[in-house]
Amino acid sequence: MSMILLIVLTSVLNAGLTIFQYREQAEDYHLSKLGRKEEAVKSAINYELTRKTTFSVETKNLPYIFHEEIYQIADIHKLDINIYDLEGKLLKSSRSSFIKDSLPNQVSKKILNEMARNYDHRFIDEKLDKDEELISSYTYITDNKFKPIGILNLQYYPDNTFQEKELKEFLSRLSAVYLVMLLIAIGTAYILSSYITSSLQKVSDKISQTRLMKRNTKIEVKDASEEISNLINSYNNMVDILEESAEKLAKSEREHAWREMAKQVAHEIKNPLTPMRLSLQSFEQKFDPKDPKISEKVSELIKVLIQQIDLMSSIASAFSDFAKMPTQQKEQLDFVQVVKHAVNVFTEDYISFNSDVDSLWVEMDKNQLTRIVTNLINNALHAVIDIKKPVIKVTVQALSQAVKITISDNGKGIEDDVKDKVFEPKFTTKSSGMGLGLPMVKNIIENYNGTITFTSKINKGTSFEIILPT
Repeated sequence: MSMILLIVLTSVLNAGLTIFQYREQAEDYHLSKLGRKEEAVKSAINYELTRKTTFSVETKNLPYIFHEEIYQIADIHKLDINIYDLEGKLLKSSRSSFIKDSLPNQVSKKILNEMARNYDHRFIDEKLDKDEELISSYTYITDNKFKPIGILNLQYYPDNTFQEKELKEFLSRLSAVYLVMLLIAIGTAYILSSYITSSLQKVSDKISQTRLMKRNTKIEVKDASEEISNLINSYNNMVDILEESAEKLAKSEREHAWREMAKQVAHEIKNPLTPMRLSLQSFEQKFDPKDPKISEKVSELIKVLIQQIDLMSSIASAFSDFAKMPTQQKEQLDFVQVVKHAVNVFTEDYISFNSDVDSLWVEMDKNQLTRIVTNLINNALHAVIDIKKPVIKVTVQALSQAVKITISDNGKGIEDDVKDKVFEPKFTTKSSGMGLGLPMVKNIIENYNGTITFTSKINKGTSFEIILPT
């Protein structure tokens, strides 16, 4: 755009300058031509005044001296001639009688004063006469002693027909030249901008794809300008720095995650260890081999210990499942039947299953699919504990190149201020539990390039929606 605007601006300025120069030259040419004609007319007038005549050379006799000669002089030089006295009153004119009425009979005081003030006693007046440009010159007529006896007025109508024709031809040729230059500028600008923007677009695309936690590729552009090369080098250096930062951040996050996990494991294991310690200490203090109920007390103690040991085992299994995330064992399975079987494991009569298709074959890990369904149903069961008429619905719907599972309940719902924490590890709304179920479900679903979302309203229920590609 800059190149094109520069060409257009240059053409306009050149055209304007050409027209201005033409008018200046035309004006100078006509003024010079009028000056030459004035000298020639004055020579003719002086010739008439110096030759022998019956009239004395005085102002009052000028009309008689030039009674016939003024027409001859005007015809020879092709311009109108008027003679005024020194007071500016018209004495004689070469104009025809039928147009003489339009000629002023008196020269203005302004012109007379200007003539008297100028060192050459000459005045040029330019004006429009009936939409035509008129140049008038005023100068003195002198006798043989150079004494002014009258005022000579020449009226000249410039003819610019030829010059205007030449100007139009020149402007048309100039326009053609600038039109060619404009087309060349457009083509050149397009090529240059394409060359520049193609590299910039490549840089822009790479920058838009740059992410902290992924491997970013460097840019390689051949034959780039120095500025683009500097930009590309800066980006490539940034990619190296970003990769180093990402590695440090990932390492820091892993270390932090494992520290948090270790704290959580220790906390969860301490919970059952405390009652085990207290039970053993109490048993030790009250132990009496001769007590007739000693067998019952030992059995009760063993039962308590086994319960706490089972709890620790379940904690260890939960953390193991979340940490290990076993490799997917994909197999061809009937999606509908697997989900239905997972639902049928639960004996509650308010859990229902519905599918809009009888079977849908997909390639998935059967155990992971079962884990997704059972985990979400367990959460729903926890949400409807205090509901008089609990309802849990599991539905399967076939979509275009995907399948949707919806697990909804009419339970207590999820508070708005904790909705964004639902899928975070360690977060739970249960009185017991470690908050690893939903994060594990989310990880499994995302490993299949699927999505899990939910909607929830307090005291109305929650609905989880899972979409998995088929």
